[in-house]
Amino acid sequence: MRRRAWLGHATVVVAAALAPLVAAGAAGAQPAVTPLIEAAARGDLAAVRRLAGAGAPLEGRDASGRTALLAAVQGGHEGVALALVALGADVNAQDNIDDSPFLLAGARGQTAVVRAALPRADMRLLNRYGGTALIPACHYGHVETVRVLLEWNGTNRVPVNHVNRLGWTALLEAVILGDGGPAHTEIVRLLLAHGADPNLADREGVTPLVHARRRGQPAVVALLQRAGAR
Repeated sequence: MRRRAWLGHATVVVAAALAPLVAAGAAGAQPAVTPLIEAAARGDLAAVRRLAGAGAPLEGRDASGRTALLAAVQGGHEGVALALVALGADVNAQDNIDDSPFLLAGARGQTAVVRAALPRADMRLLNRYGGTALIPACHYGHVETVRVLLEWNGTNRVPVNHVNRLGWTALLEAVILGDGGPAHTEIVRLLLAHGADPNLADREGVTPLVHARRRGQPAVVALLQRAGAR
């Protein structure tokens, strides 16, 4: 009787301990923020190195699907991001809204992170707008980031004429969302020099040249015309 009572008590204790985990799994709950993600999000390089060195999983995720590397990129903590890339963190791990460290670093103009991530970057992955890392870099006028992406000579080259869900290429985005100033003009020059199609139109059939003329971008117009734009 005593043995049966003890076994019954042990079963109740184990069941009580497992109940929250079972409930969380049934509800599809995401794990809580890990100390490594917290340290990366606040830019604490010493803590990131200490935690990673102690075996903290680099690919742990928070409720929004972020890894520590993505949290570092989101926070603009370049040193932390570079350290995590060097430790082997996944540069392609996408969160719940399809941001990845590589894609977001391109959009944010974090050139050093983009350069470090390029050897392991998966160019097939796209952001929530169906775009590559190159397209938002062109949009926001991140000249050096665009240059690094276009000059990368690895087998995983960024597709310069990729069309996103808006129907825009990197060239169209540089013209339509750019201001025609020095940064966007240089980006247009770089794109054309690396094979951007000057006549690839948007969904309405409007070409980059027509968009540039409508927006009063004479320097961009001149570059497009020299490239054979119509």
